[in-house]
Amino acid sequence: MDKLHKACVFISASCLVTMTIIIPWGVFTRYVLGFGSSWPEPMAILLMIVFTFFSASACYRDGLHIAVMAVPDMVSPVTRRVLGLLAEASMVAINLFMLIWGTELVHTTWHQVIGEFPLVTAGITYLPIPLGGTITLLFVIERLWKGEVFPTPAGATLGSSVMD
Repeated sequence: MDKLHKACVFISASCLVTMTIIIPWGVFTRYVLGFGSSWPEPMAILLMIVFTFFSASACYRDGLHIAVMAVPDMVSPVTRRVLGLLAEASMVAINLFMLIWGTELVHTTWHQVIGEFPLVTAGITYLPIPLGGTITLLFVIERLWKGEVFPTPAGATLGSSVMD
């Protein structure tokens, strides 16, 4: 799982670096050379799609995703655990949706070409959806396996709330 996480971070970073190179190129060709390149903007959009799904997976594993902890911090450890399991069950449902329907979207659009990149099909551009869903689902399973679901804060005891 560590290697998969590092691969997600590497892919995300590569997309970000590439976008920061090609967008200025598009600006340079338009304003300095007097003609606009047609490929930098659509390429940046494709890279942003890849960046979004792979970085989301990496951020989930690192615990950098959005987590509103006000309610879990005010309830008992047992309730906190139940809330954590509900949150993870929601993540399983969302990522299964991405995997199943994302795969269907890829399959449906596999032979549709993109005007700016005739060798790249629309199906390929949608591939990060089921891949990101699968990777995040694996990270959810890992978190559940390790028991890292809303751990009890230090000093709290079973049956008491953190606010006590």
